Amino acid sequence: MRISDYWRLMDDEFGSGYSRVVSGSLILAGVGGRTADQALAAGVSPRQVWLAVCDVQDVPPERRLGRDIKPLRD
Repeated sequence: MRISDYWRLMDDEFGSGYSRVVSGSLILAGVGGRTADQALAAGVSPRQVWLAVCDVQDVPPERRLGRDIKPLRD
């Protein structure tokens, strides 16, 4: 997973404004008691950070891969 994927998932789940708040302030035990922003800056994989956010925020398993995007064509 790339950092752009992490932000897309965060924005889809929490909204573009609140996702920045969550990433910058929520302490995540799954990444060493750091915020998501701190963990990403320290080199933790975006996937591991995303899953840690999901665990703390109780994101259901069916939404952990992101929302389904319908194709433009039928």
